[in-house]
Amino acid sequence: METWSEILFANPIGLLSLFTIFFIIGMGVYLAVFMMRKASGEDSTD
Repeated sequence: METWSEILFANPIGLLSLFTIFFIIGMGVYLAVFMMRKASGEDSTD
């Protein structure tokens, strides 16, 4: 029986899944910050 760490770090599909999870989390943080700046009017590049 493989543990979750062996599945995520030793398997190519696990590494791809890990990358996807972190990419989606990072994209969500970026979009939240971007929208908060646009809503508050801090970004004056418009």
